[in-house]
Amino acid sequence: MTEALAAAVLVFGATILVVGLARLLIVPCALWFEASHRRPPAGTPPHAATIFDPPPAAPPSITVVVPAYNEGVVLDACVRSIARSDYPDFEVVCVDDGSTDDTYAQLQALAAELPRVRALTQPNGGKGAALNHGIREARGELLVLVDADGVFRPDTLGEMVRAFSDPRIGAVCGDDRTVNLDRVQTRYLALVSHVGTGLVRRALDVLRCLPIVSGNTGAFRRDVLERTGPLREDTVGEDLELTWRVYRAGYRVAFAPRALVHAESPSTLRGLWKQRVRWARGLLQSVRRHRDMIGNPRYGVFGPYLALTVATQVLLPVIQVAAFVLLVTLASLGDTGAVPDTVWEVVLFTGLALSVGLLLVAVLLDRSPGDLRHAWTLPLWPFYSAVMSLVMIRAIWLELSRADNRWNKLERTGTISVDTGREP
Repeated sequence: MTEALAAAVLVFGATILVVGLARLLIVPCALWFEASHRRPPAGTPPHAATIFDPPPAAPPSITVVVPAYNEGVVLDACVRSIARSDYPDFEVVCVDDGSTDDTYAQLQALAAELPRVRALTQPNGGKGAALNHGIREARGELLVLVDADGVFRPDTLGEMVRAFSDPRIGAVCGDDRTVNLDRVQTRYLALVSHVGTGLVRRALDVLRCLPIVSGNTGAFRRDVLERTGPLREDTVGEDLELTWRVYRAGYRVAFAPRALVHAESPSTLRGLWKQRVRWARGLLQSVRRHRDMIGNPRYGVFGPYLALTVATQVLLPVIQVAAFVLLVTLASLGDTGAVPDTVWEVVLFTGLALSVGLLLVAVLLDRSPGDLRHAWTLPLWPFYSAVMSLVMIRAIWLELSRADNRWNKLERTGTISVDTGREP
């Protein structure tokens, strides 16, 4: 049994090491992004260096599409924050997706009060259908697709536009931050999310393989969406799947770290589990539909990157869970010779030290040192990482059993714990 336990420890530790080294390699790319994306001088128009050549005399028009299903708790703050944007030419198209609460009544009241806001409604068809409805009614040259719980800063739209600095950029992903800092879990998520957003997105922008335009803070060129076609309405990962079609059409995705949108993070472990299972199912569905892109150099760096994504986000969690189960089983039988038994051994074995180092870099790049006040939640990191490994197992099971696509929308709290003024 000692040999089996040692093998399990080796497999588990090796996968942690491989992932850690891969994450460490993204730091130089993220630093290069920051060095090459300096903030323009104050007063520079947001359209001064965009996809339009030469830059237009007037900024490109924007339509912000807000789908809403039973979002009465958060909708007012979202729409009003967008309406306060300092961008000169935009409209807000809100689509009620057959809500059973007062969502549509709120939208009608907001449309009557705010000149830039339009309110639409439709029978319940899902988020993809609501977005497609809003896109059909949109007048803008750029389309910003958001969730109804997002709270914008006044300069968010302008920062989105700045990121369209190359005609090969078909879409832009902004930076989403946690707005509800009233729970231990949401404070933890607000801190560690800097790694996945601030650090990883910067690096993947440089490598030209940013794989997703986040569903609550993404912008698309209208002509690109005309080439890719509408959002799919039969998936729980419509944002991910659409992003991959942007690459298929020959464009790439850019990251706009200063285009901030504050949105709710799951405030319960159950809500977080459901959200991440939905994300994992969305990944599996996109892999199935675009399997010809995986590893295909025809799509530039993005094709090989998808192969790495499948290896690290689909296969690796399965291997880690299997190795961990074997380790625990053998240890429970009394074979504990290869199991780490001190705090420092556990820290090194789980890769927590490297994760904390990457987190510090990410927080500094995001210019958010104030979020380090939540550092007392970091001991939760190994526990949450273990739970997130089980997420992919659950998602694979649901896909193999052909379970119905369920959105599992989060229960909104309406809590706003951050200052949504101009500067973060």
